[in-house]
Amino acid sequence: MSSNLIKSLTQTTFQQRELETYHSAYETEFAFYHAVKAGDWETVQKRMTPLASDHMGTLSRNPVRNLRYHFIISVAMITRFCIENGLEPEYAYTLSDLYIQKADLLESTDGIQKLHREMVFDYTHQMRKMAKEKPCSIQIVRSLDYIYAHLQEPLSVTQIADAIQLHPNYLSTLFKKEMGISISAYIQKERIKMAENLLKYSEFSATDISNYLCFSSHSHFIKVFRQHTGHTPREYRSQFFRRSWDKPEL
Repeated sequence: MSSNLIKSLTQTTFQQRELETYHSAYETEFAFYHAVKAGDWETVQKRMTPLASDHMGTLSRNPVRNLRYHFIISVAMITRFCIENGLEPEYAYTLSDLYIQKADLLESTDGIQKLHREMVFDYTHQMRKMAKEKPCSIQIVRSLDYIYAHLQEPLSVTQIADAIQLHPNYLSTLFKKEMGISISAYIQKERIKMAENLLKYSEFSATDISNYLCFSSHSHFIKVFRQHTGHTPREYRSQFFRRSWDKPEL
């Protein structure tokens, strides 16, 4: 460690002690992250600390940039804790990327604070919903992983069955038994879920999203999207794009 860095560290530590400003206790942060990954909504509400708290370190003298850096750290930590507890990695990392991209566009501390609450509640909601779902067999878990990794490609039961080394008919029967819906219905549901996130957090047009998620036509995408959400893609983006909410539906 260089002498300049040691000097800066000593001065900063002295100032924090004099002003009685310290970083959040490790145990407090750990309990908060565990509450998020467990989908424990009540504990998350009690333990969530605003990003502007005096107990958070100063990463930049610019208030907006400082908050943005803390936001990125927070979403990175939450993403990894949730993956550890079973959230599908590709989904978790994609959600993280979208939130960081959204934070990068915000130019006010208030906006980043609201986005932080939205992000925390979103991950908590995902984990709470996952905890309620019935555990799946290893074959279905593998098929779900394969589906999610290839949502942007044409998918068929035969293709999925070949990838996990099962007979297509057996996979179809097992999937319907454990998941309660057919494979094609599940793929459609997951594509619409991804389309919702892209409409909310990205700049891609509805046509680009439709093509990316392999819908047969833009009109078909609009029809299916309306069936699942009650909105057209245009209406959905108009209502939810870069909006924050205080509490998700749990």
